[in-house]
Amino acid sequence: MRIFVTGASGFVGSAIVKKLHARGHAVLGLARSEASAEKLHLQGVTVLRGDLEDIASLRAAVRQSDGVIHAGYIHDFSRMDHAAAVDQQAILAMGEELAGSDRPLIVTSGTALVAPGRLATEQDQPVAGAHPRSASNVAALALAEKGVRVALVRLPPTVHGAGDHGFVPMLINLAKEKGTAFYVESGENRWPAVNRFDAAELFCLAAEQAQAGAILHAVQEEGIPFRQIAETIAAGLTLPIKSLTLQEAQEALGWMARFAATDNPTSSSWTRQTFNWQPNGPGLLQDMRETDYFL
Repeated sequence: MRIFVTGASGFVGSAIVKKLHARGHAVLGLARSEASAEKLHLQGVTVLRGDLEDIASLRAAVRQSDGVIHAGYIHDFSRMDHAAAVDQQAILAMGEELAGSDRPLIVTSGTALVAPGRLATEQDQPVAGAHPRSASNVAALALAEKGVRVALVRLPPTVHGAGDHGFVPMLINLAKEKGTAFYVESGENRWPAVNRFDAAELFCLAAEQAQAGAILHAVQEEGIPFRQIAETIAAGLTLPIKSLTLQEAQEALGWMARFAATDNPTSSSWTRQTFNWQPNGPGLLQDMRETDYFL
C-alpha cells in the first residue's frame, strides 16, 4: 500500500515510517517545514509540503493514497481547544475523501482521555466533552458509517525511546530547574507506557488489519507507579526526591501537575490477542537509564 502519514517527521511518526518501509509499504509524508521535508526525503518518503490546517493538501494526499495514518497533532497546551478543532477538521476532511472506499484511516488518540482511576480497556468508547480532543475521536469513529475503515490507536502518556521530547523529558527538565525530583502524594498513581517502535508496529498492523470502528491500545506496560519514574529521574540526575501535595505540585509544576498526578492504568489484552501484537522493546525505566534522557 501507499500510506499517507501526517506527523511523519515526528518522534512517533518517523518510527511509523520506518516500520511501514520494513513491511513493504510506500509512504507519502506531510511536512510543514523545509527541515522536516529534508528529513523525510532522507528516509525515502515522498514529501507533501503542508500542515494540518491546509485542508486542500490533505485531501489531495488522500486521493493519492491507499490509506492514512494520522499521527500529526498540534501539541500546544496553551491552545488545546484550537488544536482539537484543527484535528477534528483534518480527520473529517480526510474521512470524506475515504468515504465508501474501505481504505484505512488510523487516528491517534490517548489513553489518558479514557478512564482515569480505573483500568481502561479497548471497549471504552470516547465521550464527547470529556476532553477537547475527545470530540475528534467521536467524529472519527462515526466515519465508519460512511464506509471508512477507521480505527483509533490510543497512546499512553509516555511513548519512550532515544530522542523522546514528551512528558518524561519535561519532568526531567523541571527536576533540573527545581533541584528536586517530585511525585504527588504517595506516587502510587500509574502511567502506562510503550516503546516508540512497538507503538509504530501497531499502527502498521492497524492499517493492514483493523476493522472499522476498532480501538487499539498501544500499551506495553499497563501501569508504572509514578513514584518509580520520579525515583529514576532522581537517580539519573543525582538529586533528592520529594512528595508534594496536589496543591504544592500545582504551585511547583504548573500545568504538569495534572499529568504527574494522573492515574491511568490501561490494558492492551484485546489488542495483543486480536493483532498478535507482541511489544518487545525496553520498558520505560530501562529506556530512561540506558538512552539519552539524562544527557
